[in-house]
Amino acid sequence: MGEDAAWRAKATGSPMRLAFALALPILVLAVDGEAAGLVGARAASRGVVSTIPISAPSSVAATAVRLEVAGQTTKLIFDLTEIVEAHAFPLANPDRIVVDLPEIAFRIPPLLPQATARRGRGGNAPNASGLAASYRFGQFAPGHSRVIIDLNAPARIVRAETQPASESQPPRLVVELTATDRQSFETAAAAANVFGLSAKKAPPAAPAIQAPSTKPVIVLDPGHGGVDLGASSAHGDIEKDIVLDFAIALAAKLESRGRYKVVLTRRSDVFIPLTDRVQVARDANAALFVSIHADTLYEGHVQGATVYTVSERASDAEAARLADKENQSDAAAGMVTEDVSEVNDILQDLTRRETRAYSHMFSRTLVSLWKNAARLNKNPQRSAGFRVLKALDVPSVLFELGYLSNAKDLANLTSPEWREKATGTLAGAVDSFFAQRNIDTATVSPDAVVKVAVPVDQVAAPH
Repeated sequence: MGEDAAWRAKATGSPMRLAFALALPILVLAVDGEAAGLVGARAASRGVVSTIPISAPSSVAATAVRLEVAGQTTKLIFDLTEIVEAHAFPLANPDRIVVDLPEIAFRIPPLLPQATARRGRGGNAPNASGLAASYRFGQFAPGHSRVIIDLNAPARIVRAETQPASESQPPRLVVELTATDRQSFETAAAAANVFGLSAKKAPPAAPAIQAPSTKPVIVLDPGHGGVDLGASSAHGDIEKDIVLDFAIALAAKLESRGRYKVVLTRRSDVFIPLTDRVQVARDANAALFVSIHADTLYEGHVQGATVYTVSERASDAEAARLADKENQSDAAAGMVTEDVSEVNDILQDLTRRETRAYSHMFSRTLVSLWKNAARLNKNPQRSAGFRVLKALDVPSVLFELGYLSNAKDLANLTSPEWREKATGTLAGAVDSFFAQRNIDTATVSPDAVVKVAVPVDQVAAPH
């Protein structure tokens, strides 16, 4: 049963849904509610074209959240403006509880001090949150929101329900967990997979058909979004918001040149799976794909921008770490991902080699210009197996703007003045890249062109 069928079963109260609720340690209660909403947040430790549909503003909101721990029981409680339908199931590897909801506006600060303290951020109180290691929430797909609870230990869902308002409290969503054994948890998680409850995503709305562009198409990919927040600073600055602001400003700057058609993988706070981001670029016949991110580290002294390209073997340990983290974005949103093996023929292999050569060309061009306008990491060009960069025929880079854990970088990343200057530099790198490729983008000033040699072995051998 796919997710679409699962949602229909819930809506109709079908015997299939009721039998499943009784067979597993999962409680599903159906009540009347409306579907709408967006903005996500996380209590965790650490005008341009878009092909992705967005939803109307929500009429249902979450206004507060708290975590309660008593013995072997942990409760996550949200105050709501209306009651809604809640549907919960477990997932393994990593262990987490997923709660699917109609779309809700989460009007809650991105990082909650009380939740952070109870969870023992930084390792000060590792057991203060009971079964919940962390939790996050936000939009999962158009019309659907999702709450994800990362677990410290295997847990059984006692209930996941909304309660009507009383004289002393508003409507509430209560997710109650109790400890269980490993085998029982994995059996419940496997059953959720069998019944399709952990389906990759809700069926998206059909994108508008767009006429082929006579201009080079550039796809900008603001990382993360919705229930996947990405990195965060100690002050509550969230990667998904910073990179979206940057991408929108960059898109406007590129389109104002009149030389390019710009596509955004998202233009709002919505979750987009990694494979969908790649598909946007391929469907648009993109000439360049730029995935925009920011990072955070325990080492606060690390700073500066880094440009990543794809490779089978990571260039260094830091590149491997980042690729592993970014490749888990779908899992962070409660998706079950499967590795898709690549079937290669000679033509595909030649295409991939040429594409990667052009990716390296843009990487070098960007570094050459960026160092004159902003800080670079001490090792600004790296590579690893990023899933989002694996389009066979689209030159692609992942650009880390800087580190939210570094005070100087954070000041820049949250500064409109810096954003204006930085997007201008990146737009200049795009101009130079297409000028080098002799692609007609109207008139490009010779001063904007950075000559970058592409080694023959980059075209002749895979990376």
